[in-house]
Amino acid sequence: MFDQSRAITAMNLRNLIQRPGTSFVVIIGIAGVVAVLVGLLAMAAGFNAALTTTAAPDRAIVLGHGSRNEMNSWLTNEELNIMSQLEGLEVASGELYAVVDLTQRDSGEQAYVVGRGITPAAYAVRPELTLVSGRFPQAGRSELLVGATAAREYLGLAIGDEVKLRDSVWQVVGHFDTGGTANESEVWMDLSLAKSVFRRNGVSTMRVRLSNANLMASVQEQIAGDPRLNISLVSEEEFYASQAEARTSLIETFTYFIASIMAVGAVIAALNSMYVAVHSRKVEIATLRALGFGQGPIISSVMVEALFLSAIGGTAGAALVYFGMNGYTTSTLNGASNTQVAFSFAVSPELLALGLVNALVLGLIGGFLPAIHAARAPITSALLGK
Repeated sequence: MFDQSRAITAMNLRNLIQRPGTSFVVIIGIAGVVAVLVGLLAMAAGFNAALTTTAAPDRAIVLGHGSRNEMNSWLTNEELNIMSQLEGLEVASGELYAVVDLTQRDSGEQAYVVGRGITPAAYAVRPELTLVSGRFPQAGRSELLVGATAAREYLGLAIGDEVKLRDSVWQVVGHFDTGGTANESEVWMDLSLAKSVFRRNGVSTMRVRLSNANLMASVQEQIAGDPRLNISLVSEEEFYASQAEARTSLIETFTYFIASIMAVGAVIAALNSMYVAVHSRKVEIATLRALGFGQGPIISSVMVEALFLSAIGGTAGAALVYFGMNGYTTSTLNGASNTQVAFSFAVSPELLALGLVNALVLGLIGGFLPAIHAARAPITSALLGK
């Protein structure tokens, strides 16, 4: 049976070049499904990575009570002073969260980008931050420090460019890198001037770095035990995980919905193509069966042919996404704050494997019924061309 299966399968694969039309229908259909599936999941993975890699185990964010994001949070000056005196904090950085209007480089459309008012403590809280070019802004001056991703994604953020924020003009003096985190989508400025420009008193949040990551619970207990503090302390890991969850879930749900619709079409195309292929070889198959070849080898040969075409399609779709989209930078709205977050598509080996597995599953489904039909067709009718 093995020898028969190998002989028929080899013959079928050699004959594929004689029916390029039906073969390409299967390949293109499968490639399209894999490209959409892997591409959209890579977008979700890239967005999730941009947020979650921002987190460090020894860092936390202080939010106003009941707030779930920085945009809706507010801390008073008294709360800032009390927080800075708690035990277990190594560095504390009060920061103002604002929205800056910029223009996307590719589309020319308006984008809402995070503008962050900071003090030098912000750099100490984030030791991973490095200056890519230019210099750090000077305190008390209308100067901007721009994330490297924001500089690539939006217009008017080159060093030396002037940016209008409300009624004031700011000059870009430096670009920074934080290892691909969400902070690279932001524009940073002096906190005291930002308060004046955006007409704020106090700050939106406080970023803190703990002396030890294990002190998180201790600091939370201190906050809960002080009636003057109406705030909450959340680890960065927890904060960014919650920010990413809703958006990535939406993208993944949309991905599987669209991919499912396309998969149905790909299976139908595979069924039709394989039925056509079987029908065009019915005399050949009937002759083999008359010579003593069993139904098992016939079925396996058709299934292998369908899997072979699906594997080609899956590989083509995965390669298209990997070489065309891996590392591609784009931006999307962060649903928690309605601001743009720039990120890069992350086409991982796991996603490529998932795409290929789905391609093979579609090939199995599309080849099964035609294979059964080929094995069960009456030999006499097939030989007579009926």
